[in-house]
Amino acid sequence: MGDTRPGPPQLRPGRALAHTPGASGSGSPHRSDGRSPQTPRGARRSDPDGRLGTTPPVPGRPTSFLLLPGLSALLLALITWQVAADGPLVRADERLSRVLRHPDRLSGLLADLGNVQVAVPVLVAALVLGSWRARRAGAERWWAPPAVAAVLMVLVPAVVVPLKDWIARPGTPAVPPGLGYYPSGHAATAAVAYGGATLLLLPRLGGARARRALVGGCVAVNLAVGFGLVRHGYHWPLDVLASWCLGAVLLCLLWPLTRRGGGPVSRSRSRRSSGTPAQGVG
Repeated sequence: MGDTRPGPPQLRPGRALAHTPGASGSGSPHRSDGRSPQTPRGARRSDPDGRLGTTPPVPGRPTSFLLLPGLSALLLALITWQVAADGPLVRADERLSRVLRHPDRLSGLLADLGNVQVAVPVLVAALVLGSWRARRAGAERWWAPPAVAAVLMVLVPAVVVPLKDWIARPGTPAVPPGLGYYPSGHAATAAVAYGGATLLLLPRLGGARARRALVGGCVAVNLAVGFGLVRHGYHWPLDVLASWCLGAVLLCLLWPLTRRGGGPVSRSRSRRSSGTPAQGVG
């Protein structure tokens, strides 16, 4: 006969209660099959560095985006102050120029890459190609990044020419006597034209290798222009460095537009616009 004694039920061998903490074969107080929960607290990653928001990560502006224009503007102000005040940084700049200045045909050709007749057509081609591909891909505000890039190119002489007149820095011994060589218009034109073209085309490239090649090519061209200007004696090194800082500040106005404003339409939105309901996340 079975046991008829009053009392709480007893555990039978080979059985486990699913909600018993520490039961044999259970890895969780809420699971009896030994599997871990889908989102355990220990496996949740905190917000990534450089992003705004809390867990889960909320898209925000990277910290580097705020640092780059700030540091560039600070360095530009420091160089401009030293050149205007004829400070000790100018003496070091002149000594470095004497070491690097050896005019030759190659340096002249490299410096010509910063001419308006060469750099601006490259930017115009990128404007047309980037606009066409963005519109064809259904991008929102496809016109905004090209329009801002064109405005930035117009701002280059609007900023450089008054600075040249205000600073009135004499040129190197390799150029005819005169004033107004700071900052370098060729270096600023190359930085904004080639940099703007790179930012416009970068989101339309599919592979990471192609994007790295495009960015590397842009950096190489600007370094070549700066080297040619200094090597040929068209500009002092600080003239070129200041123009690079100015270009970085201007390009930071275009960068967020190419990352967000001109991006492709999301799948869920495109489905809603076409009348097809979006599937929920499983």
